[in-house]
Amino acid sequence: MSNSQFSMAKRRITAEDLYRLHWVSDPAIHPISGEIAYVEQYINEEHTDYNSGIWLLPFQGDAPIPFTYGQKDETPVWSPDGSQLAFLRTTDGKRQVWIIPARGGEARQLTHVENNVRSLAWSPDGACISFVAKTAENPSRPTSAGGTQEAQLKGRVVNRTKAKSDGYGLWDDTRDHLYVTDVTSEHTVQLTSGAYDVAEPVWSPNGQLILFVARIAEHSKEDTDLREQNDLFTIAPATSNVDATAPRKLTHSKLHIESAAYSPDGLTIAFYGHDRHAKDATQTRLYTIPSSGGTAVCVSETLDAHFGNAGMSDMRSHLHIGPPRFSADSQSLYTLVTLEGNVHVYQFALDGTFKILTQGEREIYQFDLTSDEQHIIAASTDVALPGDLFRIAIHSGTEERLTRVNDSLLDEIEISMPESFWTEVEDGRRVQGWVMKPVGFKEGVSYPAILEIHGGPHAMYSNSFFHEFQLLAAQGYAVIYTNPGGSRGYGQSFTNVVLGDYGGRDYTDLLSAVDEAIRQFPFIHPERLGVTGGSYGGFMTNWIVGHTDRFRAAVTQRSISNWLSMYGVSDIGYSFTEDEVGGNPWEDCELLWKQSPLAYVQQINTPLLILHGEQDLRCPIEQGEQLFTALRRLGKPTQFVRFPASSHELSRKGHPQLRVERLQRITNWFAEHEI
Repeated sequence: MSNSQFSMAKRRITAEDLYRLHWVSDPAIHPISGEIAYVEQYINEEHTDYNSGIWLLPFQGDAPIPFTYGQKDETPVWSPDGSQLAFLRTTDGKRQVWIIPARGGEARQLTHVENNVRSLAWSPDGACISFVAKTAENPSRPTSAGGTQEAQLKGRVVNRTKAKSDGYGLWDDTRDHLYVTDVTSEHTVQLTSGAYDVAEPVWSPNGQLILFVARIAEHSKEDTDLREQNDLFTIAPATSNVDATAPRKLTHSKLHIESAAYSPDGLTIAFYGHDRHAKDATQTRLYTIPSSGGTAVCVSETLDAHFGNAGMSDMRSHLHIGPPRFSADSQSLYTLVTLEGNVHVYQFALDGTFKILTQGEREIYQFDLTSDEQHIIAASTDVALPGDLFRIAIHSGTEERLTRVNDSLLDEIEISMPESFWTEVEDGRRVQGWVMKPVGFKEGVSYPAILEIHGGPHAMYSNSFFHEFQLLAAQGYAVIYTNPGGSRGYGQSFTNVVLGDYGGRDYTDLLSAVDEAIRQFPFIHPERLGVTGGSYGGFMTNWIVGHTDRFRAAVTQRSISNWLSMYGVSDIGYSFTEDEVGGNPWEDCELLWKQSPLAYVQQINTPLLILHGEQDLRCPIEQGEQLFTALRRLGKPTQFVRFPASSHELSRKGHPQLRVERLQRITNWFAEHEI
């Protein structure tokens, strides 16, 4: 059968194909046998929720097998001697630590704390597990989290500047604190307390200390919610609450620190962080300090890139990548690096020299390293693959695909393969973009095109699989997507472009990219264009239709329309607005209004569909409501769709049926307006 005949035999992807997708994550290599535990997530048969289980993959040969049998199992972590696997299991809405013997058997629940658990880690001797859980500062005060009638009938007191987070809600006077549980006795001790949050705990190699990230007030009147810098602290694990000691500060409050790790020899700590010289746009870099504390040294000055994964996809949401990984000799670090549309594994020596260990047009979103440092186990996606595990030989670069969780679906559907292009803009920068041909493409035919705009704005479209983009291509559209100024992956100065200038060079970058796409891909009809985007991409969609009538129809999703109100209602509003736009409502009202799409609502003539989650706390739904009300008052063509029980993450991990409806509404809107 010829390639063209094989292609014709395949069908077009649908919105409902979301229900058949599986996602792999969290590869964890057994310290002795090399077996790989990993998480496989999927949508249940009723299409109402996500299930996940832990699977086991022999290092050589056999097919993967299910290893745990809960409906919501995640985060596998092997004990140091490999005899047990710890993981998180959610039952009856509560996530706790469970453990299971490495050879299989019955899993048992280890922790029984009041709130959900995360960030589990084994002590080096395997006797204890540390974890983080939300803890009430005032246990006598009922909270909404308890769901009791008493809680529902009491006023909710808010004393913090930052009192909520998207996907969680109000924090109700709770803080993230550090606990340790004895694996044998199940005795649990709370190690930290007070008005701060613990993040990313790791044990020292000798087991005498636990390192963590926190922002602890220097004095009683300091509001740490207004301080972006944080610090590394250590605390000694205790056998009882009475024995708990105060945390010891290792750093000097000069950096924003994300996660850290000890070197195997215990002498050095490496961490991801940045100095905020470009505020929220500052690229994350690699730092080290002596394990006893002191001044941090950046070891990644030799590469102008973002360390970690800034890739965007609708296949995953904020997966934990952990800290940089030390080599066994403590002289180098393994890390993900985001650069020019790809995310790869790099090895950085402490003197700043580096090697790129993985290749290809792809996004590696997580990885683990074999104990002999000969192989990387990478969770990887590309434009035709939602995500699978690969074994990659570090020295030769040879690869073996270990899982094929979506092959049955991929064998049925036709995939549109993007083609990369670059646009040189007026200030000399080069902007990377991609064009996907419509499925069923024929030479000599003109096709409508949809411009997709990512959120962030400090994120990056990568060489990864996008269900939404493939669906648009299957509906007969060319898809244009690009990384305008402000995106990560192209150096610090490129990321700085949007600061204080939302709707400036980022706007012209996008329109220039559309022009270049039409020039390089003449099958794109220049007058049949649509535009859509979410979050910052929603802001930019609003901005575009307020400044040009070039697009026939637009869909704005979880968007920003008014910086003046965004400042006070978003979970990150005050800090994000000050960092990105450059002001606050009482001193810089004119500046914030000038950069608000709502200020230009009278100029909007493009039919605009507004999609918003009712529980979005990042870009709250009032942003969509203001825009819709103004458009209706002005008699402009618009429609507002509110998605119940949906946060800012609707497109990536929202209710499955609502995710499908969202996709259908996007394609229907463009079809109705004859894009």
